[in-house]
Amino acid sequence: MTETPHSPSSHADPASNPELVRGEDGRVRPRWAATDPLLRDYYDHEWGVPIRTERGLYERLSLEAFQSGLSWATILRKRPAFRAAFADFEPDAVAAFGDDDVRRLLADAGIVRNERKIHAAITNARATVSLRSDGGLVQLVWGFQPAPGPPPQSYAEVPAKVPASEQLAKALKKAGFVFVGPTTMYALMQAIGMVDDHLVGESGPLAG
Repeated sequence: MTETPHSPSSHADPASNPELVRGEDGRVRPRWAATDPLLRDYYDHEWGVPIRTERGLYERLSLEAFQSGLSWATILRKRPAFRAAFADFEPDAVAAFGDDDVRRLLADAGIVRNERKIHAAITNARATVSLRSDGGLVQLVWGFQPAPGPPPQSYAEVPAKVPASEQLAKALKKAGFVFVGPTTMYALMQAIGMVDDHLVGESGPLAG
């Protein structure tokens, strides 16, 4: 992981932190990623790895919105179905969705059938396309990367939102995006490597 603000220390003893678990493979993970194979794979290869592509950011924005009120494990299990239903999250394709597509999506048991969130994904695809004439989604999102801070010792030190996520939420709303509140945007910032909230002692992602 070369582009995140700081890298997790491999020297701290995870045995002293009840929020960390050393797996059979020797890697140290947080408890949320220690047992479920799907979450473990996501943690090892994706969480905190920088994403700097329009499609990648649009997909994460969409999935973070669908996750609201649900577990991230639920979203990951449905991710293949989401990709199939939303044209692999290609913004141009989703921006062209109409009423027939909304009805199709509402009938798709493989995804989260929430009408407001479905409309939000389509609205955000159109906003993503429109934003290209003003620098693009990648430039806008990464323009709010905060200065790095010390790595947290525990999740009690990890905030739900920060001033940068509040500013990002406002900028996205101004650009026509919806379902982009400051808490959701901080979760996005963590997931795409804009901030590094790996606890001291974690092994960190394998990718990057």
